[in-house]
Amino acid sequence: MPRYSNQKLKPLYLMRILLENTDEDNFLTADELTAALEGCGIPAARRSIYDDIEALRQFGLDVVLRRGRGGGYFVAARDFELPELKLLVDAVQSSRIITDKKSGELIKKLSKLVSSAQAKQLNRQVYINGRAKSLNEHVFYNIDALHAAINDDRKISFKYFDYHLKKQPVFRKNGALYTQTPAALCWNGDSYYLIAYSPQFDNPFANYRVDRMTEVTALPEQAEKWDKQAFRITDYVKQTFGMYSGEVVKARLAFDESLVSVALDQFGNKARLRGIGGGRFEINASVSSSPVFFGWMFQLGEKAEILEPESLRAAMREHIAAVSRMYGKGGAGVPAGK
Repeated sequence: MPRYSNQKLKPLYLMRILLENTDEDNFLTADELTAALEGCGIPAARRSIYDDIEALRQFGLDVVLRRGRGGGYFVAARDFELPELKLLVDAVQSSRIITDKKSGELIKKLSKLVSSAQAKQLNRQVYINGRAKSLNEHVFYNIDALHAAINDDRKISFKYFDYHLKKQPVFRKNGALYTQTPAALCWNGDSYYLIAYSPQFDNPFANYRVDRMTEVTALPEQAEKWDKQAFRITDYVKQTFGMYSGEVVKARLAFDESLVSVALDQFGNKARLRGIGGGRFEINASVSSSPVFFGWMFQLGEKAEILEPESLRAAMREHIAAVSRMYGKGGAGVPAGK
């Protein structure tokens, strides 16, 4: 590249050198900056370094001079502080919907937002017991396609699958395409879900794991019309319990007072709690009549009870009885009493 062109790019190279090599603990003197520029094929006079740094300051780069022995120039403020990036890296690395490969790619990109010395602090492992990572490399493209379809009010088509013992996908409906109206995307329980609208069903909303979807395509067909003002995604998520679809029932639930925090975590801080005596309180809430909801109630033991409606109490009794019958005859393939 001709020297004249290099000189025109000198401030940009200087900014990159400062961003990649300096921070609150690492500095570069004017002589070191001059040498770094020359290493990029850009001769620079010491005086021009001061002028370029001042231009970068006016541009908005927070370049500070640490005076004294061992001091020099460094970038003091960035768009993201190191603790913020550590938090983002932890979230990326522990997220179930992001594959190991994509986690590494995202962390590498995040590392470019700090100096090379600080980037070493981001190259760490976060261990969460039993945390499985997604096997689907197309999750990000799915999310992008779904957002586009939602914004354009278009229907989508996709295939939906589960995994079998060899960790290979087995498509539902024998691989036939689903055609749905995408209503919203929701991150719940560390998984991404598509909430789709199908007016032909009694319960018009259904949930699909985004990492279990493939061949997601926005169709030219216009989306079904639905009441976007009446649909509150936060309320819907509270009702569905783990995004497991089921009949939505208005219920009255009772809890031991020691479970106030548990109840608020599930139903939100705006839930109305009413003391009913005996160290218990009640909540009126819409919930899905589903195994996930029954399991959530069951894990709370005698400190949680479904008060109304009776149909939901009966469904809970049947759920408990079914599980009890399974365990009442010994282990699978093992005769009782052996």
